[in-house]
Amino acid sequence: RYLKETINMGLWYLKDTDMSLTAYADADHAGYRDTRRSTSGSVQFLGDKLVSWSSKKQKSTAISSTEAEYISLSGCCSQILWMRSQLTYYGFQFNKIPLYCENKSVIALCCNNVQYSRAKHIDVRYHFIKE
Repeated sequence: RYLKETINMGLWYLKDTDMSLTAYADADHAGYRDTRRSTSGSVQFLGDKLVSWSSKKQKSTAISSTEAEYISLSGCCSQILWMRSQLTYYGFQFNKIPLYCENKSVIALCCNNVQYSRAKHIDVRYHFIKE
């Protein structure tokens, strides 16, 4: 019944619509009082339409706000890479996909090929964002 009544609903893109991917990530630090774990949040847009979003409790306790934001950006990056692979299959091409994060330390960590001693504790599984 639901499918029958909502068959005409969906995201509609005009032929000349901008089909760029854009993503935003954010996190709190130690927001859960009982475990002191952080919450990751991210949104992904295709053109001007929101197509994916996430809000999750992080699996590990972040020592700093930089680590919490870095983990959040990592999850956002994974999602945007998956979206790019799916859309590429359908013939879309993406050169650079902007990922936005408000934490300057995370931006520096991602953009520089230097391994900072203060960020050494961040798990290797999150460092793929540098690539």
